[in-house]
Amino acid sequence: MAQLATITKVENVKKKRGVAYRMVKQWDIQLMVIPALLLIFVFAYIPMYGVLMAFQDYSIFNGFWASPWVGFKHFSMFFHSPEFWPIIRNTIIISLLKFCIGFPAPIVLALILNEVRHMVFKRIIQTVSYLPHFLSWVIVAGFTMSILSTDNGSLNILLQKLHLIKEPIGFLGQAEYFWGIIVSTSVWKEIGFGSIVYLAAIAGVNPSLYEAAAMDGAGRIKQIFMITIPSILPVVAIFMILAIGNLLSAGFEDILLLGSNPVLRDVANVIDTYVYRVGITNQRFSYATAVGLFKAVISVGLLTFANMFARRSGNSLW
Repeated sequence: MAQLATITKVENVKKKRGVAYRMVKQWDIQLMVIPALLLIFVFAYIPMYGVLMAFQDYSIFNGFWASPWVGFKHFSMFFHSPEFWPIIRNTIIISLLKFCIGFPAPIVLALILNEVRHMVFKRIIQTVSYLPHFLSWVIVAGFTMSILSTDNGSLNILLQKLHLIKEPIGFLGQAEYFWGIIVSTSVWKEIGFGSIVYLAAIAGVNPSLYEAAAMDGAGRIKQIFMITIPSILPVVAIFMILAIGNLLSAGFEDILLLGSNPVLRDVANVIDTYVYRVGITNQRFSYATAVGLFKAVISVGLLTFANMFARRSGNSLW
């Protein structure tokens, strides 16, 4: 036992020396990482003391340390609020719709683009699909409102030309259309940019696997299901974990801009927009912080839960 303990101690010392040696040897690379670490520390960790507001009746005149402590008062107010369940329902439904439709969409696009052999056409499609990501939601919302407008809106004009409707439909004034508009607009905006990672993962697949499959008589469709998809599953698993961790992030800018009509409040009010309206508009800073902290804790729990299941397949984040 003593000999085993001595061997273990020696190995630990060597390991520590090895890490220190590598850090010294890679000093230039470590130096490049320092600005990123400082950026994360300053803008992500230092502001975290602001969560103290959730447990106070915060006043901008008294500051963090002089404001009275109230414990879980604001959490209790939120849980007993009549808006609690409608907000949670809207958040979960919109998030699940975006997840179920928006998550596989970039994967499907990447698989399709990978099969395109005409390079000029492929680059044009990639450029067109990437472009919406770089547009602000203000521009996208204005574009969407113009298309769906009852006055010369292109969608209403098309439907009337096809004799599918007689009168223009106010899509952004009727609650039954809102979730579909939000999800489809979000997918259209992010599908191209999201496919970049999957195209890179597909590019790393060994071409000899496709050659062997072709020699065995496998067609392109079968190669996709037997080679391409299994090869990119680790990347898909990692992004799925991150997506599950963001399930309570139904959206903010898109819902705030496209759901500004008071008629849509029952289906457009989610946690993020509720925090904005309560915290900024009504200046209830402590209450809004409590709601935001509740969302953050649930998101961390979902992320941990998803990572725990992914660990069984060896594709977890940690």
